[in-house]
Amino acid sequence: MFFSSSPVWQTSGLTLIRLTLGGFLIYHGWEIFNEVKINEYLAWDNFKQSNGKLLVYVGKAAELLAGILFVLGLFTRIASLLTIGTMCYITFMLGNGIIWNNDQHPFLFVLLALVFFFTGAGRFSLDQYLFSKKSLYR
Repeated sequence: MFFSSSPVWQTSGLTLIRLTLGGFLIYHGWEIFNEVKINEYLAWDNFKQSNGKLLVYVGKAAELLAGILFVLGLFTRIASLLTIGTMCYITFMLGNGIIWNNDQHPFLFVLLALVFFFTGAGRFSLDQYLFSKKSLYR
């Protein structure tokens, strides 16, 4: 079993990873309510243009919303797209796109979001409950 190519605890494992990803995104998105942290971002050269404040708030709101959606397992593919877009912006526009070193952490969020874009939220989710014909909960 251990050396088999078959999945091991796939449903539980993906649920745990989805919840962790959501928790991290909520943690980072919660900075939208921290004026000191927002002002730190606004001091960056990338955000000194006229729409810099809007970009910071939209980015933090996207992180927070995606995190909540991942934790709930609701509209998971939309949460994935929000995360992919936000983290690609951070990786390639704010960062240098050096995904093997400097900009590795935001790019890992992209990869995790891609997992859930392709697999969906899984059995233990509101997506399953609301949108599946053979829901576990019904």
